[in-house]
Amino acid sequence: MNEKVFFASVARIADFESVDFEIAPLRRDQWEAGDYVLGRITVPPGGIANIEVASGRLIIASSGDSVLGALAVRHATLEVVGSYDQVGDDGRMDLLSGGGLLGRATSISGVLPALMQVKYRGHAMRGGKKLNMRDFAKRPRALAPYDTPTILIIGTSMSAGKTTAAKVIIRQLKRAGLRVVGAKMTGAGRYRDVLAMSDAGADAIFDFVDVGLPSSVLDPEQYRVRLRDLLGLIAEAKADVVVAEAGASPLEPYNGRVVLDELAEAVAFKVLCASDPYAVVGVMRGFDIIPDLVAGLATSTSAGVELVDKLSGVKALNLLDASAMPELRSMLENALPSARASGQNASRMPK
Repeated sequence: MNEKVFFASVARIADFESVDFEIAPLRRDQWEAGDYVLGRITVPPGGIANIEVASGRLIIASSGDSVLGALAVRHATLEVVGSYDQVGDDGRMDLLSGGGLLGRATSISGVLPALMQVKYRGHAMRGGKKLNMRDFAKRPRALAPYDTPTILIIGTSMSAGKTTAAKVIIRQLKRAGLRVVGAKMTGAGRYRDVLAMSDAGADAIFDFVDVGLPSSVLDPEQYRVRLRDLLGLIAEAKADVVVAEAGASPLEPYNGRVVLDELAEAVAFKVLCASDPYAVVGVMRGFDIIPDLVAGLATSTSAGVELVDKLSGVKALNLLDASAMPELRSMLENALPSARASGQNASRMPK
């Protein structure tokens, strides 16, 4: 192609910027989640204009620009619900997430600015074959049992503080001399969360985009196959410990239940990030899970910490408070004795 195209971050696993491709429209019955498609942008007045490109950088688009993203499904409680299968014959789509998820929005939060509109121009093609994210998915060299000690971070909703908790925990583990992998297992494709883990010191980062998924909203058994590939890639990184975030909450259709099932034997420490103290009880009861630690927005003040303790009896810490770090380090040290011992410079967690 000769025109300038913004490649959204869901295209970061592909080679579009170095290898030629064509664009051709396909019938609606040929569309699938993960298909790479090109569309022309319209930015509504005062609406969302940002696109996260393949490097993770945010660019500001203008009407008339083009974006290459992926057909997808999103089911966000606080932002947007939509799907590619709701797109009509007119080809009108919305940018369902900044990372390049494309489909027709069916429910939008009233506090969100107007979505970027995208007019379908066609599918990315090579040799007459459409290109899907699975064509560029990474595969482990061999599938083996996943047994790396894992700190699993789940939430009561999106934007509950999971990535912030992951960054704090990764920093503490790196101070202990451990090799750490950061991973995002579920959610809607954005690069920023795992990049934040890298910035915090993670030695390697992975997410479901690596195995060819624009989001983790799909049939549970189909997701399980991709998740096992993802776990295989993580295992090959030979970490002492994995800090894994499950996006959204386990009760939403992002397949959090499958993550808990697949990681069950490897999870050494569970962190629940809550949007408010009462949501802690909701997830514990609704999903039959008892976390080792509650963090996130619900613990922003001492009043929140006290209420979490009163309602749930689970330890709560404000991970943005430096005075909480000694207790966090103690909890991690108790949860990860084998990982601690394997760190090159770690005889014990730093005090």
